[in-house]
Amino acid sequence: MDELEQIKKRKFEQLKKQLMNRGKNMNENFPNEPLKITDADINDYIKRYSTLVIDCWAPWCGPCRMVGPIVEELAKEMQGIIVFAKLNVDENPATSMKYQIMSIPTMLIFKNGNLVDKFVGAIPKEELKQKLKTYQ
Repeated sequence: MDELEQIKKRKFEQLKKQLMNRGKNMNENFPNEPLKITDADINDYIKRYSTLVIDCWAPWCGPCRMVGPIVEELAKEMQGIIVFAKLNVDENPATSMKYQIMSIPTMLIFKNGNLVDKFVGAIPKEELKQKLKTYQ
């Protein structure tokens, strides 16, 4: 029995290490800051991450500049759960037309490659965080 217990213990330690490494690698694969995406690469990012929130903005937009720091904070706080990205609508008109972005800031929420929700306007951090919890 003593040898069997040692084998069990060794196996348990191996499994524990594997689990811990997976979690660590997962966070490394999930950025802790918003990605800058374009018309050319948006589909790659939509496919790559199970949950992606795209902040559609423009540099001249006042409310967009208010939302920008919120997106950066949430990217850090929700790393490993949700990936955040930013898309400049002036430089990427194809995406703006495809997703019918008429007002900015607009948040596009993708889950498993599908657009599942869209938020328009400057939303306070806590309210945005609460809305995004349903997509974790």
